Amino acid sequence: MEYIYSALVLHAAGKEITDNSIEAILGAAGVAVEPSRVKALTASLEGVDIEEAIASAALVSASPAAAAAAPTAEAAPAADEEEEEEEEVSEEEAAAGLSALFG
Repeated sequence: MEYIYSALVLHAAGKEITDNSIEAILGAAGVAVEPSRVKALTASLEGVDIEEAIASAALVSASPAAAAAAPTAEAAPAADEEEEEEEEVSEEEAAAGLSALFG
């Protein structure tokens, strides 16, 4: 993740994303730099519109969150039922433990 973050910092600063600039940021942060990962990142970012990628990622991540909110409300009663079953098991275990103590 730190490699991607360094590219985003460079982009936000209006700087060119190069191997040397990413290595400089990571080195300043105290990260052990793997040159192969830096090269792979810069190669994968060639020709990519970072602003467009950020905007589309924000839209994609917002959609599943909204869709997941509805089933959560429906799933709440099922969770309550599971908790009740767990409480019954724990009561049975407690009774078994007491019978073991008092014969």
